[in-house]
Amino acid sequence: MSRYKYKKVYSLNTDIAYVVGLITSDGCLLNNNRHINFTSKDLELINIVQKILNIDVKFSKKISYYGSQAYHLQFSNVAFYDFLLDIGLTTAKSRTIKPLFMPDEFYADFLRGYFDGDGTVYGFKDKRWNNSFMYYTEFVSASRVFLEWLQLNNGRLSNVGNGRIKMGRRAFVLSYAKSDSQKLFSFMYHAKNLPSLSRKRLKFIDFLESDPYADKNNGRVLELVDRPR
Repeated sequence: MSRYKYKKVYSLNTDIAYVVGLITSDGCLLNNNRHINFTSKDLELINIVQKILNIDVKFSKKISYYGSQAYHLQFSNVAFYDFLLDIGLTTAKSRTIKPLFMPDEFYADFLRGYFDGDGTVYGFKDKRWNNSFMYYTEFVSASRVFLEWLQLNNGRLSNVGNGRIKMGRRAFVLSYAKSDSQKLFSFMYHAKNLPSLSRKRLKFIDFLESDPYADKNNGRVLELVDRPR
């Protein structure tokens, strides 16, 4: 029997694009044409993937390479596996991942998923000025080519500057300063009740709310604040 005979057809939407972002960051395609792994230290993300893909598979706990506890979800889904291949994901993708097929209308949701997996936002006070509070948004990848693709699309679709790609301790980092971080927040969290990792969203919101110029400079980004109930 052909593996395609009863195959469900997947198409991109807001939720699926978000999951593609998560798998691009913290997932992998096994070399058997059917199994997909997703590993995260955040149980919330495991639950989101299960819900969006409607998969009833138990996750397991594991100790990550760096010694911290993580949750591991492995599931077999030929249709979704092939869908990911069509988008441009491959097995053993960490250092070889290249630009993906991601239509502009779903890129913000894909980027939010990637941010929840391999992104961060952090802030600090600049010791040179008493009232100066800085915060940065970063995306991490072992593939510089992939980060250059993110850099290009972020600038084209969210009107941020070029940011800066630098070499971190273990991978390349695409970094944006405060004003561009505000634009990225508005872009990624473009509506309320979108799937997202609560702890990163709330951390982002805390930085924005502590910045008296955030709304003034970027069209009232805090109107999009979506706090868990």
